[in-house]
Parts: sequence; structure tokens; C-alpha cells
Amino acid sequence: MKHLAIKNTGLSAKGEWMQQLLKGNGEIPYLRSKKGLLFSTVTLEKIIDEEIRHDNFLLTKDKSRSIRTYSSGEQRKALLRYQIAQKPDFLVLDNPFDCLDLASVRQLKNELSQVARQTTIVQLFKRQDDILPFISHALVMRQGGLTKCIPLADLGLNRSPNQQSNLNFDIPESIKPFNVLPQVLIKMNRVCVSYDNKIIVRDICWEIKQGEFWHLKGPNGSGKTTLLSMIYGDNPKAYGQDLFIFGHKKGTGESVWQLKEMIGYFTPSITDNFKGSHSAKQMIISGLTDSIGLYQKPSDRQNKLALDWLKVLAMEEEAHQRFVDLSQIKQRLVLIARAMIKHPPLLILDEPSTGLDDDSALLMVSLIQQIAQQSDTAILYVSHRTEQGLHPQYTFELIKCEAGFTGKVRNPK
Repeated sequence: MKHLAIKNTGLSAKGEWMQQLLKGNGEIPYLRSKKGLLFSTVTLEKIIDEEIRHDNFLLTKDKSRSIRTYSSGEQRKALLRYQIAQKPDFLVLDNPFDCLDLASVRQLKNELSQVARQTTIVQLFKRQDDILPFISHALVMRQGGLTKCIPLADLGLNRSPNQQSNLNFDIPESIKPFNVLPQVLIKMNRVCVSYDNKIIVRDICWEIKQGEFWHLKGPNGSGKTTLLSMIYGDNPKAYGQDLFIFGHKKGTGESVWQLKEMIGYFTPSITDNFKGSHSAKQMIISGLTDSIGLYQKPSDRQNKLALDWLKVLAMEEEAHQRFVDLSQIKQRLVLIARAMIKHPPLLILDEPSTGLDDDSALLMVSLIQQIAQQSDTAILYVSHRTEQGLHPQYTFELIKCEAGFTGKVRNPK
């Protein structure tokens, strides 16, 4: 049984090529007239919408829980069981491991290896490490159409372990330095959080100091988002805790907006907030006012600062291009520059490389490393992946305990 990989360089799971393939009318000869199903977040979103609109619990018929309450890994396992029960001739996997922790990736790979004994697998991938071990051949795509099927070994995936995409120029200095800050920016002492009598995190003791580079990691559902929302957001669970942010106990007078002014924040989902006609340069300048876009004429100094950042990103030619028309990786680089333009004391990067291919991830890593080396900003990087070329000083790992998760500092340099 031949299993196939397709490098996803813009192929849409919702597009015409994919729809024809699933209907048995596609360009892969031995899958024509066959029944296919799409294993994708697109499919999960449709099922969740069906559940919300019509109380049709397709994935949890024997359960009392909504699929929305499941972790990402549990949702994917439930979807796989549901689809295999329909006995498709082939299954298309659309970047199946995005946002999954390492244990969930291993479990899903094992289940898919069992499925592959009876069902043809077509895997869309962006990261070469995600390619399933039983995949034998690759489809080479060009301009949305199939060109040829080749052995996977001929696809040219091998990458030098030292290869890295370096950006040019030093990052610009801030035009408005922050006032004197304490050495310890974030301090948590025995922080505990529970919801509906279920403990999420317990006895979290953690300090983030000026200029440090941290990697926050842990399984899906371990409380990473909870901890971030206590620092950056307005999570009511933060109040009454022994939690200090920039030297002030949370809830003793500082508004969430005052705190956010000193924190740069990026997660891929915020890209959806920027739908206007603002240019790449305007988007970077808007970081000075924390606005969604730019609504006042910038000064000459602000214009120059934004252009200096675009030079770092090797995007000078795109300065006046609409942000919404930029490629995925260029949008993310612009938004990280937007978050950093003030040189905030703390920069939070929440799963910044999700959905990127290997080359784009190298660009992202190069920018993050440059920020770490050339600024006094502390970085809190959140991801399941250990990216090639990324070198955090410390790792704070959330670990399962008797009830909930606790934290431990790993590998200090």
C-alpha cells in the first residue's frame, strides 16, 4: 500500500484541488473513484459548529461531555476514531500534529501507523520531522496542481543541522526607554489555580528576571495558557495570589492596560485581528500606541524607526505593501517587530511557529535569537517544539502531579 506526503506550500484544505481529491475525482490515479476523508482542524471546526447549532454530538455520542471540552490531542483521537469507523478508502491528514504536545504526537503517530495497515494515508506536511515513518512517496505540487509522484528520498528534505537563516542588521534601539524596573519582573510564589474544584496548577514558584530567555513547556491542558493570562491578561484567578508583576502585587492598583504597556505579546491567532488596509510600516508603528492599526500621522522619527525594523526583517521593499497581502511568515515577523518596537521589559511569544514550514521557522528563530542577544527584554517563549537554532537560557516545565500540574526549572545555563 503506497502512502504519500505532500509538502503544504499553500495547498488549502478547503480548496478545489482537495475537494476533488476527496470526491474521487483528483489527480492521483489510484485514488480515483475512491472515498476519502479529511483529518483536519477544518473538519473539527465543522463538527464543533454542528454540535453548537444542532446538539449533534458526532464525536462524543457515548459521553456526557462536549468535544469542545477535550484537549487538542483528545479531539484528534476522537476524530480519528469517528472517521475510521466510516471505513474510508483513504485519509488525508492536514498537518495533524500542530499544537500537540510530544506525548500526544507519539500517541497519534502510533494510532495512525495502525490505521495505515488498512487505509491509504495522504499526509500534508510543513515540517519534515512530522512526516510519518511509513510514508514512502511524495507528490510534487506546482501552482496548485500535481506534477509527479516520486520516492520520498528524492524530495530533498535533508537539512544540515547547523543551517540557519540569519537576518541582517542590528535591531533598532527604543525611542522611549522605560522607567527603572525591579530586577525580578515576574514572581510567582506557590501560585495555585482551580476551576470547578478541579486543580489546574499548584505550588507554582517561578521568577523571571530582566533580560532572561525562558521556554515555557508542558502537555496540552497543563496550565500554560492559565499562567500567561495571569501575567498578561485580566484573569481573576490572579488576584489574591502571591504574584508580583514588575514589582507590584497583582490587583493592587495597576490596570491590565498599564501592565500590557510594558509587555510585548504575539500569538499567531492575533493576526486575524488586523483586517484593515494598513501597510507593513504602519503596523510596526502601531506598536508604539498599542492600537489595532495606525490612526494618526506618525512623526519622522517613528517612520525611521519602523523602516529600521523592516531593514532588520529584510522587508524594506514591502514597507508600503498592505499587511493583509503579506505572506504568513512576513506577517508574523512584522507583528513581532510591532511587539518589540518599544523594547518592552517582557516579550511573550505564544506558539509563534505554529503552522510554519521549516524555512519560515528558521527565519522566526533567527529574529527571536537576535532580540535575545541584542536587547535587555526578557523573553517568555511558549511552544511544544524544540526549534533548531533556538537557545533559551532556562526552561520552566509543567509536570503532572497528584492533582493538577506543578512546575520545575530545567537545564539552567
